[in-house]
Amino acid sequence: MTTCELPTTEPLPPTKPAIVGAATGSLVTPAFARLLVMVFGSGLSMYLLTSVVPLYLAASGAGGIGAGLSTGAMMLAAVAVELLVPRMLRRFGYRGTLALGLVLLGAPSLALVFTSSLPLVLAVCVVRGAGLAIMVVGAVALVADVAPAHRRGEALGVYGVVVGLPAVIGLPLGVYLTNVIGYDALFVLAAVASLAGLAGLAMVPGVAGRSTGGEEQHVKVLGGLRGSGLLMPTFVFAAVTVAAGISVTFLPLASGNHLVVAIALLIQAIAAPGARWLAGRIGDRVGPVKLLLPAITFAALGAGLLVFVGNPAAVITGAALFGTGFGAAQNLTLAIMYDRSPKTRYGQVSALWNLAYDGGWGVGAIVFGFVVSGTGYPLAFALTAVLVAAAVLPTLRGYSR
Repeated sequence: MTTCELPTTEPLPPTKPAIVGAATGSLVTPAFARLLVMVFGSGLSMYLLTSVVPLYLAASGAGGIGAGLSTGAMMLAAVAVELLVPRMLRRFGYRGTLALGLVLLGAPSLALVFTSSLPLVLAVCVVRGAGLAIMVVGAVALVADVAPAHRRGEALGVYGVVVGLPAVIGLPLGVYLTNVIGYDALFVLAAVASLAGLAGLAMVPGVAGRSTGGEEQHVKVLGGLRGSGLLMPTFVFAAVTVAAGISVTFLPLASGNHLVVAIALLIQAIAAPGARWLAGRIGDRVGPVKLLLPAITFAALGAGLLVFVGNPAAVITGAALFGTGFGAAQNLTLAIMYDRSPKTRYGQVSALWNLAYDGGWGVGAIVFGFVVSGTGYPLAFALTAVLVAAAVLPTLRGYSR
């Protein structure tokens, strides 16, 4: 493994790649920029198909149940695999592990060109979910591992902006492109977006370094809920992510107006990272717990407006409100969990938060698919809003801590 020498009196440790610049240099070095491009491409591959695969299955006769299973299969596979990624990093290093993630996320999309069979599409979703888990856990671990301690937050902030952009672009663009280039070309585009990252990964010097202490960060994850003050934010965040998975999976099916859906998903994707940044900035001053109730209220109102799914104004307004609440809840729940945990449990907190994210997203899509087949979309969306609103109760109890 090559080692890049820095113009400082202390050389960079040979086990860590020189991706992020030192305090006196540019944070976004050429190597870090290539890493961010890889992250962007893998995220774009995911979000281009997040709402499109359910549409593809519905058009093939699988209905709402098939649509829900597609999202649920991908996210639940991610939940299962993400606990294995630290061990993979220790054994294969960052380069080998991330390369595998890019392949698993991108290559299976090509299979969708040749089949719309529900079992085969679900198998593709499972494999892509494994690739997603590797990228989510591995890439952020690499950034945190190589960033100087005094600039780690800044590096992760840059990473957070880049990882959020694919949702802004991919969710509405994927739905829009189904009517422009068709499903097959879109599946190929999603595959290329991820696989192209292999070239960038090969050009990043020194990414053979292996993570340290990874396994310890992910053991006894659920045990962290007991007597730690983490149960409230975990439940609250899971409730909101349930609605998030439902909205991106079923809104295209429920509305039928692809232009309105594309606009709504774009607004939701823009509102979420903006609210996430703003909630963090204000939360540092007044405390994250105080902002969580307004965030949940916004999310519940936004989910509730989808009851009027035939009204374009209601759909777009609901997307804006939900995106704001969802983005704020992402930041606030994680901040609360970190505030209530010692540094020795930060890895456990991260794993627990990601499990709530992926598990809520996947389970919500699966359950909603079965519910909507018997109730119809308006009532099913109303039940979703009630679930989010129910998170207000533990939020209020959290004020006493």
